[in-house]
Parts: sequence; structure tokens; C-alpha cells
Amino acid sequence: MWSVVQYRRLGKLVKHDLQHGSSKSKTGYADVEKDGPQEELQANQDDGDQAGGKEEEKSGPKDTDDKIYVKTLGDQDPLDPRNWPLLDRSKNIAILSFLIFSQGWAGAAESMANTKASQQFGVSKVAENLSTAMYLFGIGSGALFAGPVSETVGRNPTYLVATFCYLFFVLGCALTPTFGGQVVCRYFVGLFASATLSINGSSVRDQFRPVKRAFVFPVIAWANVASPVIAPIAGGWIVNDPDLDWRWTAWITVIISSAAFLVAFFFLPETYLPLLLEWKAKHLRRETGNRRYVSQLSEMPSFVDRMRKTLKLPIKFFASEPVVAVLGGYLVLLYILLFTFLSGFDYVFKETYQLSSGMTGSCFGAIAAGATVFTFGAPGFYSWARHETEHVRGAPVEPEFRLWPAMVAGPMLPIVLFWLGWTNFPNISIWAGLGACFVFGGVLIAIYVGSYEYIVDSYGDHSAIALSSITMLRYLISGGMVMATRPLYEGVGVHWTMTLLGCVAVLLAPAPAIFYKIGPRLREKSEYAESSK
Repeated sequence: MWSVVQYRRLGKLVKHDLQHGSSKSKTGYADVEKDGPQEELQANQDDGDQAGGKEEEKSGPKDTDDKIYVKTLGDQDPLDPRNWPLLDRSKNIAILSFLIFSQGWAGAAESMANTKASQQFGVSKVAENLSTAMYLFGIGSGALFAGPVSETVGRNPTYLVATFCYLFFVLGCALTPTFGGQVVCRYFVGLFASATLSINGSSVRDQFRPVKRAFVFPVIAWANVASPVIAPIAGGWIVNDPDLDWRWTAWITVIISSAAFLVAFFFLPETYLPLLLEWKAKHLRRETGNRRYVSQLSEMPSFVDRMRKTLKLPIKFFASEPVVAVLGGYLVLLYILLFTFLSGFDYVFKETYQLSSGMTGSCFGAIAAGATVFTFGAPGFYSWARHETEHVRGAPVEPEFRLWPAMVAGPMLPIVLFWLGWTNFPNISIWAGLGACFVFGGVLIAIYVGSYEYIVDSYGDHSAIALSSITMLRYLISGGMVMATRPLYEGVGVHWTMTLLGCVAVLLAPAPAIFYKIGPRLREKSEYAESSK
């Protein structure tokens, strides 16, 4: 809805500028004549800066006798979302975070109802884990499609249409009388949630230059990471209440997600600059009668052609780009831990300390608290980035600068896992385990933020496919590991499960420091990295 208002406002502004012929109007549009402009609409879209990489050449596509390309009018063009008032952009990030939070919540909302749901459906607890696994498989299978779709129709329709479909399947999870129905609905919940959970980083790049992303990205990362560990807190107390049916875990998801959808529907604008320029071109064609006005978006390959290219790239990225392969593996490990804890806390806390479902769910609050404390450091990262760029507006940030949170957090991850595993005894205070979970929350979001921002700044325009490839892999593998969680904990116990995962974390711990050292050389050799252009 807001994008419709946005489209109409743009039309009125174009009409106003054409009528008044002011090249210095508040919209920044160039002078054009009613029956056909005589001068080119200047364009300097800073695509490289938007993607966190180097600046593109200023010339852009050349106008011909047949076409006039509509582009941004310099660095101050108010059409560019990066030049919108800070308050408006902050509002957009808050709405987007709410949308992310509600759909991340859906992934873990039913986890604490595993025992009651399995009893009602007549299946084992391991089989009921398929509910969470199918959600993860759905996100993994939809991740590669979300980016090309959003670059074809825009961010706003992608979010809203996918979320609208998502709501029906969340409702299906609340109403289905069969296990098969639950599994199918959970898959489609994940499939449609993949749009929001896969491309939200692109919306940040649409609206913020590199320095400000140091402040904004931790907030978006918090919404991605904290929601799956806050949902079990509510789920645990719902399951613990004898007067409430376990299906209320799904009903709460319906309520939160519906609220997020309505807020986004009425107040979230379109932020994809190529689409905004296409809107401007349409208005100019309509007002002037001159069909020569076109945008770069209209010249792009079709969605089908882009998908043919996109589907081939993940394997190539993982095979030829060490950064994507190693940091992607790091994020896979983190998500394995995050989602296997949904069942693993039954063994880590519930059985060890004889806790109720409500108290077991509340243990996830320690992870959420750790992630939140890290997020409160976002202003510090912003100030550090401003100092690093000497307070120059729009200055690029060296990709290696983004690795500092991951470099500090990397060695702490195996320590946390060994700590959690080998303090898990009834005669050791539960606060030892909760302390480990608190630190894990901070480590989780630190590595997430450092890895994502490093990939964005390293790969520029190619970062979208790199991140969607990682997203696909981490959700698919995490979904498979969710099914192995209960057999693993029951087979080798909490101590050795954490030890095994801790040993994997030891192998990955040096990765951020290594990339900090050799990253520039890797980018020089890369076919896709920003420095190779």
C-alpha cells in the first residue's frame, strides 16, 4: 500500500518539475520540455557503493537516438533511498526487523511442543523434529529465488506477497489435524519466509552507505538471530500451562506475523533504486509523451534468464571462492548449533536439572541476552567505522575492517562449547551453562555480522548471490542436523556432543584472522570480488 502512495507521489513530483522547469527543484530532476527533452537526464547511480564495493564509472549507459536512460542525478538525488531522511530510513529498518523477527519466530515457535505434538499425532519425538527441519528445508530451497524475484518486481512486493502466502500456511499449522499436514505446512512456511529472511541485507544496502551499515546491520542481524531463541521462551510456558493447547504456539505466530504484515503493508516503502528509476521513466513517458525514456531495469535480462545463470553460481562460488566456502561453513556451524539447541536443551537443561518445559524454554533467554548485549555495541562500531574513513561521507570501508568482531569471537566459540558441555552435571550450578549460553549469543551474532559484512564489501554486486548461496546451504544442512539431534544427544550424551562441535569450531576459529591477512590477495585473484573489476 505504501509503495502505491510512493508511486503516486513520484508522479506528482515529476509533473510538478516538468511544469515549473526547475533544475533545482526539491526532487532534483533535470529540466525537460513538455513535448520532448533536449538534454540527457544525468545519471550517477553509485551501484558499487550501494553494494559496499568500489564506485562504478560515472558515465553509465549512453543515451542513443532511440533511448534516454533515466538515472540518478548525482550523489544528492532524493530519489535514492540512501538520501532519504534518517528518520524515514530508521522507520523502514524497524518495520523490516519486525517482519524478520516474526518469520524467524515461526521457525522455533513449535519446538517446545515436541512432546505433546508427537503424542497427539502418534509419532516419535524424532519424527516430530521434522516440523522444524521442514521449515529449514523450505528456507533453503527458496533462498536462491528470492534475490532475482526482488530484482525483477522490487523488494516491497516480494516481502508482502510472500508474507501473505506465508500467513496461510502458518494458519494451516495451527489447524491441521494430521502429522502429514503439519509437515507440508511447515515446509511452505519456510519457503515463503525465505523471501524475507534471504534478502533483508539487500534492503539495508539499498538505504545505507558503508559506514552507516556498521550501525544498522547488527540490528538486522539481531532480528535474524534472536527471534529463534526468544520464541521457545513463550512456547515453553504455553506448553507448561495445562489450560492451553500446544497449538497456541502456532496461534501466537499467526498473531505476531499478521501484525508485522499489516505494518509492512501500510508503511514499508519500496527501496530498490532501479525500480524507482523505472517508475520515474514511466511517469516521464506519460507526462511528456516521449517513449524514449527507459531505465536500466527495463534493459535487464528476463527473470528466467537470470535464474538460469543464478542456479549455476552457488557450486562455482563454493568451489572457487575460499572466502565463501570457509565463512559459509562457519555460518553453517552456527546455525546447526542454534537450531539443534531447540531439541538439545531438553538434554542440556531439562533432564540434567529436572526443569519444567517453561523453565527449559526460558533458558534460551540467555542466548537472546548475549545477542542483545552485542547489538548495543552498534553505535561503537559506527563510530569506529567513521574514524576509519576519516569522517568522509560515502567513503568505502576496507572489507577486512568488518572482520574484527569475528576475529575476536572466533576463538571464543570452541571455549563456549567445551564450557557448556563439561559443566553439564547436576552438581554444578545451572548458571554455569546459562553463562556459556549468554556468551554464545554474543559470539553467534558477532561472527554473523562480521562474515556477512565482509562478504558484502568484498563481492559488491555479486554479494547477493554469494550470500544467498550460503543461506541455502546453512538452512539445508541445519535442517538435516535437526533430525539427527535427538539420536546424537541420546547416543553420545551432552558432553561429547558439545566436544565434537567444539572441535569443528577449533578448526574454523583462525579463519577470520587468516582472511584479514590474505583477503586483499584473494580478491585480486577472484573473478567475482570487487577489486577484480
